[in-house]
Amino acid sequence: MRLFFRLFLLLIVCLPLALAGLLYLALDTRPSVNRAAEITPPNIERAKRILDQNDPRRLKPGARRTIVIAEGDLDLAANYLARQYFAGGARVDLRRGVVEIAASLRAPALPVYLNWQSTLAENGALPRIESLRLGRIPVPPRLAYAIMPRLFALVFNDADIRSFENVVKKVAIRDNRLALTYEWQADLPNKLRTALVSEEDRARLRAYQERLAAVSRSLAPADASLTKLLIPLFTLAAERARGGDAVAENRAAIFLLTLYVNGQNLAALLPEAKNWPQPMARRVLLNDRDDFPKHFMVSAALAARAGGPLSDAVGLYKEIADARGGSGFSFNDIAADRAGTRFGETAAQSGSARQLQERLRAGAAEKDLMPATADLPEFMPEGEFQRRFGGIDAPPYKKMMAEIEARIAALALYR
Repeated sequence: MRLFFRLFLLLIVCLPLALAGLLYLALDTRPSVNRAAEITPPNIERAKRILDQNDPRRLKPGARRTIVIAEGDLDLAANYLARQYFAGGARVDLRRGVVEIAASLRAPALPVYLNWQSTLAENGALPRIESLRLGRIPVPPRLAYAIMPRLFALVFNDADIRSFENVVKKVAIRDNRLALTYEWQADLPNKLRTALVSEEDRARLRAYQERLAAVSRSLAPADASLTKLLIPLFTLAAERARGGDAVAENRAAIFLLTLYVNGQNLAALLPEAKNWPQPMARRVLLNDRDDFPKHFMVSAALAARAGGPLSDAVGLYKEIADARGGSGFSFNDIAADRAGTRFGETAAQSGSARQLQERLRAGAAEKDLMPATADLPEFMPEGEFQRRFGGIDAPPYKKMMAEIEARIAALALYR
């Protein structure tokens, strides 16, 4: 009995010390990967091309497709996600049959990083782990395989994991590119929605849909200012965020309003929403135009979820595409994009999320959301844009962008 008692005491003393030692070896005060994450219009163009080629609406169950992703795009995406969600960085290197991944992920609210490196080798459907290192701790591949299913189980159930595994048929790793062959399954979208939209988020979305339905039906004119919708939704966000997550509430409100102003129904993404109260369709205006709310809210949604650089690049990509064959390059559309980005960033930062709720709750006018734009050049074909502003890297373009940024910075809502 005494021996058991002594072993028990020894375990109590040694276990915390062992855990502390592992944390010391695994964590570091400096990131091993620290890189800027720059998203550009050409990046967006390539991503859009991949998505268009693999549009699920064009695929039949059992159809097989192969997505080819360049090393640079894969590296950019990994680094961007690591920076946006973990305040860190990542690097991806591809060579024949092998992918090497290095990342630095910052611990929440602590000035320490988990630096990890892994090597994956081509192995038919899914690559196998050849090596894994967490900080200064080498992790045996067998242990990594034992841990990974438990990590996935925190997000997905066993049936979903098996379903996703059946989708991927082959991952081929070549120099500078990765080819992923998959087989489309009819129930995959619903499984992804179920896995990625939590019960808590569903409840949030339903609350905002109910409020939006009531507000949209209470407005007298057919046209409605964006502020007439933002204010009641963010008033609800302020009420729901008392003692809760203000950022999550803001993101839900922005997401739902983004769908609404773009004429999209939430039920297309979340089938159960077809049984919820439905908003009345209205023409939403900002600065007396119905295209500005679309620019504003899409940029706000992107910034609230994925960060400003992605939102900026998407907006700029659209204007470049318009200049080449659409309505023409418009700096006032860029102003709406940039104002929406600032709104989304403000809504998704813990230090300003509640402040934005209270400012909107107290009342806001359109001039508080977006600066004056009537004097900004618009509808410029590519030739005229190049002649007047010299492209997106030229001084005249940068001067105009600085003017737009100054106007947005002067708005009280974002100060």
